[in-house]
Amino acid sequence: MRIDNSTTMTVVAAGLFLFALSSNAFAEAGCSASAHTQRLACEFDLRDDFYTVTAQCLDTANEDPACFGAAGDEFDDGLEECDDVLAARLDVCESLDDATHDPAFGEDFAANFVDPLEIGNSVDPNPWFALVPGNSWVYAGDGESIEVVVTGKTKLIDGISCIVVIDTAMEDGVVVEITNDWYAQDTSGNVWYCGEIAENFEEFDGDDTAGPELVDIDGSWKAGRDKAEPGILLPFDPQVGDVIRQEFAQTDAEDLIEILAVDATETSPGGSCAGTCLMTLDFTPLEPGSVEHKFYAPGIGLIVEIKPGTSERVELASFTGVGQ
Repeated sequence: MRIDNSTTMTVVAAGLFLFALSSNAFAEAGCSASAHTQRLACEFDLRDDFYTVTAQCLDTANEDPACFGAAGDEFDDGLEECDDVLAARLDVCESLDDATHDPAFGEDFAANFVDPLEIGNSVDPNPWFALVPGNSWVYAGDGESIEVVVTGKTKLIDGISCIVVIDTAMEDGVVVEITNDWYAQDTSGNVWYCGEIAENFEEFDGDDTAGPELVDIDGSWKAGRDKAEPGILLPFDPQVGDVIRQEFAQTDAEDLIEILAVDATETSPGGSCAGTCLMTLDFTPLEPGSVEHKFYAPGIGLIVEIKPGTSERVELASFTGVGQ
């Protein structure tokens, strides 16, 4: 596909017409209205990228048809992905009864949250993720090792005091990602996910540096910034069948879980549970068809992560700290 000057006005007009049709969405707020409007945004982003690449293809004395062809192919593939993500988002909307995401979070709700530094002392921790300073988990599998450590540091996010948890992922002994996650616990024991800074690293052949290079912070988000909203990472009292938004930074972070069971069985070198495991289905509409099963042992936390239909399995190697 190649869009030349003769069709530019038609394309723009069609886009504006579609946008006008979507204007009713603003009068009838809801999950599906938001999803359809995001589909329009996805296509406009693709057109911006297409014309940028086309301009680069034209900036040469020796015009290469393959350059235009590659740009067109990327545009077409992108449109398919836009449609797939829309379908996945609409599935989520159906499971949530088309509800908007309006979490009870922020300064007006500060009294509903505990002092995170009191978790494990005067405040009981969540049985599935004990945010007690000093607790740590080490995971291994899928070619990586991951260490998760609850620090004694806090971060104020939208009026709520959150605990800082650091995840460090390594491949072959080399750091590939360091993430500062921010969590809060409410007075009912639910753990809220309030944002993260994810630093991704890479080593390059021929480099002579002190360590891997920081290449991006893709996936980072913070509740209250750019319309991002927190979600509940893990409920204190999970109910089978519930679908829960864990985070909601549109186009960047839209993870959800479905509670599959509270009486599952699994085992790992670092912990196991027989008929007492919480089992979740983890997914995001941003990656349609990609799902994970996670198993949590009470008092320990996440012990096994499985990607269905594959041999990929991440297991808890060790847990140090205090649970419930």
